[in-house]
Amino acid sequence: MSDLEMKAQTPSRILLVTPVWKDAERLGGFGTDLAETLAACHYDVHWVIADDGSGAEQHQKLQELHQKLSGVYPKVSLHFAKEHRGKGSVVREAWGIHPEANWLAFVDADGSLAPDELLRMFAAAEQGGETVLAIRKRTETTDVHETVIRAIAHRLFILAVKTLVGVQCEDPQCGAKVLRGSDYRAVAESLKEDGLAFDAEMLTALAASGAPWQELPVTWIEKDGGKVNPMRDAWGMLAALWKIRVRQRNGEFKKNEA
Repeated sequence: MSDLEMKAQTPSRILLVTPVWKDAERLGGFGTDLAETLAACHYDVHWVIADDGSGAEQHQKLQELHQKLSGVYPKVSLHFAKEHRGKGSVVREAWGIHPEANWLAFVDADGSLAPDELLRMFAAAEQGGETVLAIRKRTETTDVHETVIRAIAHRLFILAVKTLVGVQCEDPQCGAKVLRGSDYRAVAESLKEDGLAFDAEMLTALAASGAPWQELPVTWIEKDGGKVNPMRDAWGMLAALWKIRVRQRNGEFKKNEA
């Protein structure tokens, strides 16, 4: 068998991160569904539950949950950040566990995106050979359920991203992405945003490097109990977006040719 034939028969390695911060309880339901879905699929996925400094009590709950999940899907592990720094920080930190992965993905812990939708993203990535961004969009086959406040904040942030950094994406903030590993590694050193605006920074860097992506409409159903408050967090995200704009204008987002 040739090297090419062996490569074609070997599934691409996917490193999937689910970031959590004081979210062990909410992850319980979604985590079980995701573990069952991953166990039944053909993709080679290493799933990392990455805790963003939630503290000892949450760590214990996550360890108990991990024991349960690993009985369903053995390739799941825990990662504990030393301190709480933000979603962007813990996702990048967890991606560093297996930096050679073909695909680097993350999905939020709240279950707004069903596991089957994540498999659709994996399939689109492997078929198209490029980064896949989930977008919350109603189509003939997808639906979106969100509060009015979140819907307004969602659309305003899309406008802000397009206006301030020029990134053309229908939904830069959706909580599921599958990045081509080589494209991410080419821009990783320029990524500094630790908070919720890390998606926008990452897309700004990818766009500057010339990396392509495709946007996949998904069904998204808002869940209760989320840590993000659209009204409370909006100003911080806009401030972070402005800093990204300044760095963009200063030429900080460049492809690493090494």
